[in-house]
Amino acid sequence: MSQLESLWKSTTGLPVIGKVAGKKIFSVAFSQKAPYFGSIRPTVTELRPNHAEVLIRNRRRVRNHIGTVHAIALCNGLEMAMGALAEVTIPADKRWIPKGMEVTYTAKASSDITCYAETTQEQWESADGDLPVKVWATRDDGTTVIEGVINLWVTPKKR
Repeated sequence: MSQLESLWKSTTGLPVIGKVAGKKIFSVAFSQKAPYFGSIRPTVTELRPNHAEVLIRNRRRVRNHIGTVHAIALCNGLEMAMGALAEVTIPADKRWIPKGMEVTYTAKASSDITCYAETTQEQWESADGDLPVKVWATRDDGTTVIEGVINLWVTPKKR
């Protein structure tokens, strides 16, 4: 079990303390690993091998000039979901780094947004170089607002 998965299991098992739940505690801690994630104030809502979900609340700090969630905030949420997924999924003898992102904006991001990342275990087991991670995000009504792929470079760890 990775350190991140261990942190997820220990924090999400905590009782609710006032308005702060274990998922929010985990999300703040994870945002410290890559501080730019903190700019969107995300909440990781689901995390398990091959699947991650990150919630971005529609608030002023993430909006663009037309009042919708900004494209870069969406990309940050997708990258956070992908990074969390990668950390809890990758086999112990491999390492990863993001190589690129290709996305298409498909609808206005006019509500809270949930960002998703998914892979299969077979992708990780056979990975030797490129590994595409499917990413997308939806509005509260289920409409997809952005979709794409984040390509990872996966290699064996040096011994």
